[in-house]
Amino acid sequence: MNLLAVLDNKVLIAVLTAWLLAQVLKIPTEYIRSRRWMWAMLFAAGGMPSSHSALLVSGTLAVGLYYGFDTPLFGIAVGITMIVAHDASGVRRQAGMHAERINLLFEELLKGHLWDEKGLKEVIGHTPLEVIGGIILGLLVAFTQWKVWP
Repeated sequence: MNLLAVLDNKVLIAVLTAWLLAQVLKIPTEYIRSRRWMWAMLFAAGGMPSSHSALLVSGTLAVGLYYGFDTPLFGIAVGITMIVAHDASGVRRQAGMHAERINLLFEELLKGHLWDEKGLKEVIGHTPLEVIGGIILGLLVAFTQWKVWP
């Protein structure tokens, strides 16, 4: 495998750039929301913007811009992007809400006991606004890259 060939893969560069920007942007957006610097958000699922949505939207648009919107590859990319965006704001969001309630139950049931049960991860999904933020970021990354690196 030729490293230069990998670095010349414009779709891969768009995808990785969108993902990295989304992860970095989670830190200041979390600070705005909670007034706490949470550096762990760099590696976290959930939060604003959705890195899953940014990554796939950027990749899908890059496929369309570089290879054509009439290609089967673009069609498959659109389908996968729709599934992931729906999952990020639907199934994963609901799983996070369930985890939050289960953690509350553990707190109530175990008050006063020495048994320390580790809580479930509550922020694993996205609100619709976070998914829209990821979609917008993905569109901006792919379009900007295409203008700079046609």
